[in-house]
Amino acid sequence: MRRAHGLYLAAMVLSFIGAFGFLQTESNKAGSARLIGERVPKFTVDPSWPKPLPNDWILGEVPGIAADSRDHVWIVQRPVAEGGAPPVIEFDSDGNVIQTWGGPGAGYDWPTTMHGIFVDYKDNVWVTGNGGPDHQVLKFSRDGTFLLQIGTAGKTGGSNDTKLLGKPTDVAVDSETNEVYVADGYQNKRVIVFDADTGAYKRHWGAYGNRPDDTNHGPYDPSAPTPKQFRSPVHAVRISHDGLVYVMDRQNNRIQVFRKDGTFVEETVIARRTLGFGSTFDIDFSPDPSQRLLYNVDGTNQQVSVLSRKNLRILNTFASGNDPEHWVHNVAVDSKGNLYTGEVNKPRTRKFVYQGESES
Repeated sequence: MRRAHGLYLAAMVLSFIGAFGFLQTESNKAGSARLIGERVPKFTVDPSWPKPLPNDWILGEVPGIAADSRDHVWIVQRPVAEGGAPPVIEFDSDGNVIQTWGGPGAGYDWPTTMHGIFVDYKDNVWVTGNGGPDHQVLKFSRDGTFLLQIGTAGKTGGSNDTKLLGKPTDVAVDSETNEVYVADGYQNKRVIVFDADTGAYKRHWGAYGNRPDDTNHGPYDPSAPTPKQFRSPVHAVRISHDGLVYVMDRQNNRIQVFRKDGTFVEETVIARRTLGFGSTFDIDFSPDPSQRLLYNVDGTNQQVSVLSRKNLRILNTFASGNDPEHWVHNVAVDSKGNLYTGEVNKPRTRKFVYQGESES
């Protein structure tokens, strides 16, 4: 990621470090930007998480983070040239390093620039990259054994190719169908679905469930009609328990929701006037059975929006300028409701401990 003269930032932050200013955030849903009377989560930062890395390793940028079934937290990080930690690190909930692995190996093309990580229902670990030739998704067992590559490094075929990818950013695996949904991505403008074991193509779609269009429509214009296609990057994808697919169309500042077959359901816009890198970086769900809440990470505006999943309305938005050099890039939630974030432009990952809820 390029430094953008003070734009990125990210102190992902919910009522923990002290004084927070509320930033105006827009939704395209009817009603006010913040709903009063709903219950919203509270957090405190855990300054001891994670513990210092072994071997005097140095942490690089942390573009990807995920929580697994054990409430272990996985990060993919961009190793520094000397003394850098391995790319993939598994922590326990206390911040102790459990294992590390990753990097070039036989039978697969390791990304030149790491971007995303996802741990599926079988505890397999998926890795993506967004460097120049990074047109592949990799699947490993939890101990780092290579299992599958989808796509080919250095080869891309556009947003309607069924075999080649275009800088995929993120994945989510559906435990009901054993399908992997790929946010594809930094070059292509679509979601594409494959069998999670064989890599066989299943289906793909663009914004509103349309056939993807790779036409360059120019810079985002907040005063223009809502774009009919995704704008790169399609930055993240998540699947809810009730079978909805949430897609982060970052530079269009929106979250679009689909059924698993690509049928469009609804969308919401976050901070419509945001330019540059956009406002919808990553998303995760609260851990209650209904997944009542969505957490939207907005690194450009230094804020996190808490949304009601039933209507995509914003319940609250928390912001802080305490750490203006940081840029929160990804978020993960464990089974206890704790939030974990990864930041780029600064080598940091943090834990925000869930402290219950109060009325907004």
